[in-house]
Amino acid sequence: MTVEIFHPETYAHAVPYERFAELRRATPVCWVEEPAVGAWPAGSGYWGVFAHADVKRVLRDPQTFSSHLGGTQIRDPETADDLGFVRAMMLNQDPPAQSRLRRIVAAAFTPRAIRRLEETIAERARMLVDAVLPAGRADFVEVAADLPVWTLARIMGVPDEDRRLLYDWANRVIGYQDTDYAGLGTADAAALSPLGRAALAERPATMTRPDGRPLNPRSRAGLADMYAYAHGLAAEPPAATPDTPGIVGRLLAEGLTDAEFENMFFLFAVAGNETLRNGIPGALLTLLQHPDQLDHLRRDPEARLDTAVDELLRHWPPVIQFRRTATCDVTLGGREIRAGDKVVVYHASANRDETVFPDPDRLDLTRTPNDHVTFGFGPHYCLGAHLAKTQMRAMLGQVLTRMPHIRPDGDPVRLTSNFQNGLKHLPVRWD
Repeated sequence: MTVEIFHPETYAHAVPYERFAELRRATPVCWVEEPAVGAWPAGSGYWGVFAHADVKRVLRDPQTFSSHLGGTQIRDPETADDLGFVRAMMLNQDPPAQSRLRRIVAAAFTPRAIRRLEETIAERARMLVDAVLPAGRADFVEVAADLPVWTLARIMGVPDEDRRLLYDWANRVIGYQDTDYAGLGTADAAALSPLGRAALAERPATMTRPDGRPLNPRSRAGLADMYAYAHGLAAEPPAATPDTPGIVGRLLAEGLTDAEFENMFFLFAVAGNETLRNGIPGALLTLLQHPDQLDHLRRDPEARLDTAVDELLRHWPPVIQFRRTATCDVTLGGREIRAGDKVVVYHASANRDETVFPDPDRLDLTRTPNDHVTFGFGPHYCLGAHLAKTQMRAMLGQVLTRMPHIRPDGDPVRLTSNFQNGLKHLPVRWD
């Protein structure tokens, strides 16, 4: 049985690495059932891909394994309109259309552009630690979550008072399988800008359709407030400054369609936020579970963090899997896949492939080379990878140097999601 690989409740306890290892050895490409989950209906099932080489083959071949045909989430969009809407997103396109959108935003994520942000990111990380340091304890998920939200607000020109909206939008999208997150709203309307308050008024009153079915949180209706905010920001695009790239103005100047702009805003506000807010706490939990490696890193963080961050991303990939759809009949891992079948690559499994990573379950902060696929591979390799690593280094550097003897202060609580490898709570304390 492989249904546990699909079920979100599996990941509320732990990523099933032992099961992934069994599948890599026995059936590295296998059929996975897709049963109903709560109010969400059953799906057609899909081919799970677990070996490193097969995952990379799928990701580098969009002509055979398309992001565009059915999107990149396991669950199919409910309606033709929903499918058409998500297809406008760069994440759900194939070259050459995807290449055009990628070129438009690439300038905002060059190493040179990120270097201009590094000083402000480091200062923000210091301020976040300053705020909790005297207490001697905190929920590290809350501490770390602000850094990616603040950074993306800076990049997009979102006013500081509105950045909590980015947090709420991400919760709605990544947490739809988790009852704690699905309807969570934390933004204080009175503290928002006029644009923020106007957008908040468009928030769906319920995430349930009139017929009782759940409302897709990735649809226009499910994120009506976010798209209202995006168009309000586009009406008066924030100007570029020495440490903000003016990305909204850049996108508009390139003549994006309304749907393309809406979905590009989604990509920045949600996709660029959700992965890192899971990756940073996940990295700290990993270090706390491996005290010898934590001590190794603490002895010389400045020299060792670059290599360590890649190993932490391999060991705790924020994204568990992504979907493609076969465009034609194809053989993969000895299995005959038919045109139209869903094909789901498991990054979390590929990162523990014993044929690529010696002793793959061991955390080795000196591991090099490190051919992990946490940021994907091929034409959809994550544009924000350098930015993500910069933020991880900044926050972990603060923890290592300013929180002596940091240790657990209770049990971590995992997110219920078969997509995001996330934590809802990580209580810690320090001397």
